[in-house]
Amino acid sequence: MIALLKFVHIAAIAIWTAGLISLPSLYVQRAHVTSDDALYRMQRMTRFAFVVLISPAAFIAVASGIGLSFLRDVFSPWFSWKLAFVGLLSMFHVFSGLVVIRLFKDGEVYPAWRFVLATASCCAVVLAILVLVLAKEAPQVSLPAVMYEPGGLKRLLDPINPWATP
Repeated sequence: MIALLKFVHIAAIAIWTAGLISLPSLYVQRAHVTSDDALYRMQRMTRFAFVVLISPAAFIAVASGIGLSFLRDVFSPWFSWKLAFVGLLSMFHVFSGLVVIRLFKDGEVYPAWRFVLATASCCAVVLAILVLVLAKEAPQVSLPAVMYEPGGLKRLLDPINPWATP
């Protein structure tokens, strides 16, 4: 059971991360499309990749990861770091969805510098997750003492929080 769930998890992660890494290369091609027909085909291909392939793979990866967390020992510091990086990967996913929605409006382009930044940062997050999972060791970073106290995060963020909290 665990082996099958791990296989599904790894396969889904592979599809999800490969999609997130490759999407910016599709976005940057938007500037080179001139005809309406070619633009429509590119938009359909990009939306298909995001909606039909990448998003379901992300859902399956997260769901199978949650299933594995109930079957395995996850009370280790490295697992918390992994979840933090998976959260970053989820943010990349959301931002990619926003780009897919906005990019194909008239006059929109995806600059090359953003392509390089998005691809490199997504690759860095995926690499960090791989290193954490394979090493099963957390980085030796100490957090401020206030982070270990109940309500410490609230006290830490109150001076810079623009919204009043009840």
